[in-house]
Amino acid sequence: MTIMNKRKVLLVEDDRDLGNVLKQYLELEGFIVRLCDEGKKGLEYFGREAFDICILDVMMPEMDGFTLSKEIKKINNAVPFIFLTAKLMKEDRLIGLKLGADDYITKPFEADELVLRIRNILKRSGQTIPSSIFEIEGYTLDFDNLNLKHELGDQILTLKEAELLRYLIQHKNQLVKIHTILEKLWGEDDYFLGRSMNVFISRLRKYLHHSPLISIENIRSVGYILKDH
Repeated sequence: MTIMNKRKVLLVEDDRDLGNVLKQYLELEGFIVRLCDEGKKGLEYFGREAFDICILDVMMPEMDGFTLSKEIKKINNAVPFIFLTAKLMKEDRLIGLKLGADDYITKPFEADELVLRIRNILKRSGQTIPSSIFEIEGYTLDFDNLNLKHELGDQILTLKEAELLRYLIQHKNQLVKIHTILEKLWGEDDYFLGRSMNVFISRLRKYLHHSPLISIENIRSVGYILKDH
């Protein structure tokens, strides 16, 4: 997928840990994400760049999500947005919907749920959304269904296997460093996780054995290269 085809998300969340997790997950799903932890910064981003959808935390100091959405709509009244909130108050939900929110998610929530809602909103608005289908030398990875398809047989993957294979395909013929993979997919760079990742790589090599044109090379203590010969 080229940069030109990717949808751009403005994510404004003052909980930095949650913001970083959501950013990484959305990027793995094929989106370009601009993350900021203040409403005023979010408005500055929106004034400089074009976004396809905005994800706004409601409870933020100085400029809350509701106020930010009003300012955003002054610039572009057509951009869809989703509110994130820790509150369960009916009044807040009604305020958000009256402001024209396309959706409203109460914390805590699963990142998968947010991705699904984003995809549904972009579909309704007629925008092209990032594909969950990835192809390489006779193989098709259907990420949403965790299915690796080949004419000689399909393989059901675990979520982590699918995430790792997708990441390697997205960066094929490039050296991807071990610590980068661990931080992106496992959330931390840990020695023992690095050792266990070797097991996942071995499984992927086995799943991809039908094509002699594919190989996963190990650059000792540095990283891996998925080669598409």
